[in-house]
Amino acid sequence: MASAEHTAHSPQEYVTHHLTGWTAGEGFWTFNIDTLLMSAVLGALLVVTFAIAARRATVGVPGPLQNMVESVIEFIEGVVHETFHGESRLIAPLALTIFCLVLLWNTMDLIPVDFFPMIAGWFGVEYFRPVPSADMSATFGLSFTVFLLIIIYSIKGKGVGGYLEELLFHPFGKYLVPFNLILNAVELLAKPLSLGLRLFGNLYAGELIFVLIALLPWWAQWGPGGAWAIFHLLVIPLQAFIFMTLTVVYLGMAHAKH
Repeated sequence: MASAEHTAHSPQEYVTHHLTGWTAGEGFWTFNIDTLLMSAVLGALLVVTFAIAARRATVGVPGPLQNMVESVIEFIEGVVHETFHGESRLIAPLALTIFCLVLLWNTMDLIPVDFFPMIAGWFGVEYFRPVPSADMSATFGLSFTVFLLIIIYSIKGKGVGGYLEELLFHPFGKYLVPFNLILNAVELLAKPLSLGLRLFGNLYAGELIFVLIALLPWWAQWGPGGAWAIFHLLVIPLQAFIFMTLTVVYLGMAHAKH
């Protein structure tokens, strides 16, 4: 949400400041430290939360934390059972991890836009972006991992020969191998691109609108800020669900023997 704190910068400087990340390095080897830091903290929070829930689990009357964790696990299991028709001990934990991590990433967009940059400023850090899913390097890093798993599960389900045969001979047969290879390469690359761009685009737009709302006087921020935050409460879990579901669908398609 937008912060009530007014800024002395010009609107252009204010927007640019909030859309600039804390980086180190140059060129391809530029590291977005704020994204890495927030991802590590949120990942640790996720692990600790599930570990506490596991230690406190009881067959009697469950507590609120156990209820929440069990509900999430049952929901993910249902999606995986309906979507992935092979046998794998990795898919359900992977889907659970992706859903929860992306959900936490997205939730950072509801924190007032000046809060984390203000704290970072106390430690001498000039720029800080707290929403990892509004950083293209994070969303494409996650989607590239899914891309590698698609290839691995294609080979696992069909074998090396079967996978190469699918790439080279589908859909037009063995006499049009170049066309088959081009079409299958485009289809394969479109999967991680769509995953990464969809998540990045939605959260980057949300972050930008919150920053623009923060330019208003503090007394005028509550109406548009509250309305956008309420709408964002739908976007945040929806984008996590879409990323997770498409990951399971893509892996199910890769593993299936056509």
